[in-house]
Amino acid sequence: MDSLLKDLATAFALLLILEGLLPALAPEHWLKAMMEAARLGPRGIRLIGIICLLSGAVMLQLLL
Repeated sequence: MDSLLKDLATAFALLLILEGLLPALAPEHWLKAMMEAARLGPRGIRLIGIICLLSGAVMLQLLL
């Protein structure tokens, strides 16, 4: 159980690092991307979310 919690914490830490890279290195580009994403509306954002979820699930399956 300890190993699982450590793995989850490690994965979360990596997620935070990756999520923080673009705003830290190029805040103008990040802001532009967020404004463009907002123009997609809920349906477009949902579609992108589903694509990301499926891509991540496939990648995870290939790694395990």
